[in-house]
Amino acid sequence: MARRTGSTRRNNRRSIRPGPAPGLAARAGRREWTGLAVLALPTLLIGLDMSVLHLAAPALGERLHPSGTQLLWIVDIYGFMVAGFLVPMGTLGDRIGRRRLLLTGAAAFAAASLLAASSAGAGTLIASRALLGIAGATLMPSTLSLIRNMFRDPGQRRLAVAVWMTNFSIGGMIGPLVGGMLLEHFWYGSVFLLGVPVGAVLLIAGPLLLPEYRDPGAGRPDPVSVALSVTTVLPVVYGFKETAQHGFRALPLLCVAAGLCLGAVFVRRQLRLPDPLLDLRLFARPVFGVSLGGLTLGLFAVTGMQFLLLQYFQLVLGLSPRAAGLWALPAVGAGVAGALLAPAVAHRTGPLRVVAGGFLLAVPGPVLLARAGPQSGPLPAVAGFAVLSFGVQAALALTNDMIIGSAPPERAGNASGIGETGANLGEALGVAVAGSVAAAVYRAKLDGVPLPDGMAPGPGEAARTTLAGAAEAAAGLPERLGDELLGSARTAFTAGLHTAALLNTGILLLLTTAHLILLHRARSRTPRATAAAAPGPAARQAVRPKTAAPKTTAPAPAPPAPVAPKAAAPGPGDLGRGWRQAPGGPPGPGARVP
Repeated sequence: MARRTGSTRRNNRRSIRPGPAPGLAARAGRREWTGLAVLALPTLLIGLDMSVLHLAAPALGERLHPSGTQLLWIVDIYGFMVAGFLVPMGTLGDRIGRRRLLLTGAAAFAAASLLAASSAGAGTLIASRALLGIAGATLMPSTLSLIRNMFRDPGQRRLAVAVWMTNFSIGGMIGPLVGGMLLEHFWYGSVFLLGVPVGAVLLIAGPLLLPEYRDPGAGRPDPVSVALSVTTVLPVVYGFKETAQHGFRALPLLCVAAGLCLGAVFVRRQLRLPDPLLDLRLFARPVFGVSLGGLTLGLFAVTGMQFLLLQYFQLVLGLSPRAAGLWALPAVGAGVAGALLAPAVAHRTGPLRVVAGGFLLAVPGPVLLARAGPQSGPLPAVAGFAVLSFGVQAALALTNDMIIGSAPPERAGNASGIGETGANLGEALGVAVAGSVAAAVYRAKLDGVPLPDGMAPGPGEAARTTLAGAAEAAAGLPERLGDELLGSARTAFTAGLHTAALLNTGILLLLTTAHLILLHRARSRTPRATAAAAPGPAARQAVRPKTAAPKTTAPAPAPPAPVAPKAAAPGPGDLGRGWRQAPGGPPGPGARVP
């Protein structure tokens, strides 16, 4: 027999090397974790691009002279486009390849960033931001889908998804600081150029570190549903903004009515399709609906107040962009602390209690913000926003997992897509609604203030529309008249900030009440569910067979073991006790929120 070479022996040893035990997924290695670092970059960028313009709004007002409505569209059209195209882009990635969609989206995002940076007018910038939103919608589902395929081990996948979500949150929170530093040294268009180096890194490192995945059974995109979803939201938002800016007029009201009619058509279509864009039947599950509402409205409150607060720092208190970004840092630290503490507390008390408690702790935040004024300095506003950020981020740290865990396993992907859509929609609506409410109050306050004699109609109308317009108009007046106009405008803007803060106080109280009701129902159902799931000692004794035969006969059969309850998706009682659906397996008492 021929002697085996060393190479043959080494190959044989490799061939018998034990693999993962049956039922256990292979653990990710160095390449996967390096790939996660690459995937964190676009996630950070998406969150950052959501909020980077909050600090640049005064500079945009000075350079491009947009109307109040145009300024809101510049800021929030990005979020609306991301929300509208998120789910269909995920389906498209399943069909053509998730890495391919990610790289294509990165190139498109970089090109749209260059177009936005070179925009010379408000209309061009709005269109560029819309293209950025469509390109950004390709990045989020691609990164999350790749993470789920790269990390098969449930524990590693939980950690990787947590890193992914943390980068998105950090991007949104540090956006004002990054924007302030850029505006301090460069022109306003520099805030849009952040997507260019990130796109370059993805195009270089992506093919080397990221695997390609496709889903052979992926459904077909439904362009009609996509068009209906976008055309439902945008006309309603347009009508709301125009009504807040100019009062009740025919065209804005017709746009709202048209949007609502299109929304009814969208809902009817989704209920009839076998594979809908958004599975609206999931809203019949109380935990799903309440958790999604908490995610959407929680981000609505934080983002809307951040948008107004950063303008308050610059236009009312007169801080520089960099100083305004630095004063936002305490809220960043508070939000990170709340997000990190929430899972540890939920492990002991259950996620529903933590979410309800987080929203309740956030209530004093807007109350403190309502005490901020032109002469109060930044401390009340900083303290109020830090309290708001801590409570809301603690609640939101658990809502995404509750959304996915409350859905049936076969609908978990659709539930995740709805959750991501709700998050982006909440951020965009927060800016749109808070900005419109503040603008309506601002105009109403200034309508009762006579403008200085000799002021031209153009600057006068600009002063009544935005605080940036009032600052520019005041610069062209004599010092005393300019100070009077600017003082009235600052007081009016602060009144709008207070109104938005009180609105968000009501929203937080509503969310707290909804989660407490859900917790009460969970606690009332838990004893019945437990008794039905596993028989106690008395029940086991009742079913024990009687033995009347003499000792010489065969022994009686042993009492039957209690039958384990059938695995199912966690219900409200499970969530109240802190159970969760572990990735890749059914929920159980041992699968608590980490």
